[in-house]
Amino acid sequence: ERYHVKKVIVKPGEKTATQVHHHRAEHWIVVSGTAKVRNGDKIFLISENESTFIPVGAPHSFENPGIIPLELIEVRTGSYLKEDDIVRIDEDGEGY
Repeated sequence: ERYHVKKVIVKPGEKTATQVHHHRAEHWIVVSGTAKVRNGDKIFLISENESTFIPVGAPHSFENPGIIPLELIEVRTGSYLKEDDIVRIDEDGEGY
């Protein structure tokens, strides 16, 4: 009821849209490959067996800068976990 676990595979060179969630936090654990992560104001790399925590309300995205598929586990936690808790952010920081 208060968590959801999902496996995500990202091809080399692909990335997710920057987004914000108002009701859930996320934990990302890299299983294989390397992720370039945006978490709030910070941009950094995490590799196999490393993780990051995305707090509620933090703009976030990830991409695969490597040459092998990126595989990560996403654990959502919070009071509301459905897909419609997403606000996508454009390059100027505006929601859409």
